[in-house]
Amino acid sequence: MAARLGDEDGTGSGSGPASHPTSHAPAPAPGPASASAAEGSATITLDDVRGAQKTLSGVSRLTALEGSRYLSGLVGSPVHFKCENLQRTGSFKLRGGYVRIAGLSPAERAAGVVAASAGNHAQGVALAASLLGVRSTVFMPEGAPLPKIAATREYGAEVRLRGQIVDETMRAAQEYAERTGAVFIHPFDHPDIIAGQGTVGLEILEQCPEVRTVVVGIGGGGLAAGVAVAVKALRPDVRVVGVQAEGAAAYPPSLAAGRPVTIDAPVTMADGIKVGRPGDVPFQLIQELVDEVRTVTEDELSSALLLCLERAKLVVEPAGASPVAALLSAPESFEGPVVAVLSGGNVDPLLMQRILRHGMAAAGRYLSLRLRLTDRPGALATLLAVLSTLDANVLDVSHVRTNPRLGLSEAEVELHLETKGPDHCAEVREALRGAGYTVMA
Repeated sequence: MAARLGDEDGTGSGSGPASHPTSHAPAPAPGPASASAAEGSATITLDDVRGAQKTLSGVSRLTALEGSRYLSGLVGSPVHFKCENLQRTGSFKLRGGYVRIAGLSPAERAAGVVAASAGNHAQGVALAASLLGVRSTVFMPEGAPLPKIAATREYGAEVRLRGQIVDETMRAAQEYAERTGAVFIHPFDHPDIIAGQGTVGLEILEQCPEVRTVVVGIGGGGLAAGVAVAVKALRPDVRVVGVQAEGAAAYPPSLAAGRPVTIDAPVTMADGIKVGRPGDVPFQLIQELVDEVRTVTEDELSSALLLCLERAKLVVEPAGASPVAALLSAPESFEGPVVAVLSGGNVDPLLMQRILRHGMAAAGRYLSLRLRLTDRPGALATLLAVLSTLDANVLDVSHVRTNPRLGLSEAEVELHLETKGPDHCAEVREALRGAGYTVMA
């Protein structure tokens, strides 16, 4: 596989339901964008992004731009993956974290830095701080995956587990900053962070000068805002499309209201973009420069992750696969050449297993069903023999013989099968009915 969880030094070579787009007019001309945050007014320009690129020279990787023949066929023009899942620490987060910490004064560096994250930002800040000789403390949720906790520690951070959700972890980190004087490194709501992430946009234009559409996932908005600043300043004709998970889509209502709006209890497997409120600084940039924000479903995310793994041989986390999900859901609505930013590849192996199974089910390649059969010796073996003739791979069998809903001579079997697609699923169901079995689900 091309990306490994927490792998600092990994290298690489250089259709479901329709999504729900929210379109708005971009700024009339490219260039600087103003934004206000708690820290005061900030203007982020192309020069800021170019300065960040110089700061990152020799630190971040120029990640590969890989073509996708399958998606190119669907879209009808070239589609490329910008492989930030192959970046050091496994995501784009090192870029912004390093630029932010590099810009601190000597006194601020001496006080150390603190961050809060469930994974990618944690690892990016930990490595950036280590490279710059700055002490770092990272707060992570108590339920954070063990591989991400271990990777963050290995990059040099002191890890403290606080809270059950990221909001609680964020509060603990901010309280620590107030108590100790450490500088809080926000994951997306700071100009230096956005400028660092914007270097992804510069690289896209260098690697694919003919690009017509850039598709990028949105959580708090730091990556999408930075990419939009860089792309629109140099190529105002390029369309920038943001993508959010349907269950954690704070940007559509925020754009409609003209201000950041908080959504309650965001729910999605894509923890990298599971943010309940847009950042103040990225929001205005996205409002001015991003042409459209789309949402994708959980089924579309899992199908996209499966496609990246099977077709591109790339390990991509759900948040990183969100642009691919948007392309799969409505390929005809994207003008090519298209660059889809695969923002990260840090996915917990247990979550990956569940997502892949979900993705196979969404693609019609995984079939679960219950059926009744006569409770007699050899009945289960006969059923499995029927399935073998249908070329359906049995993954799991649950055989129930004692249940109030069953007749005296009945048994119930729950089957999990690997199939070849929707047509094969229908064929298996029909063949079982034809063999005299009562198929319950």
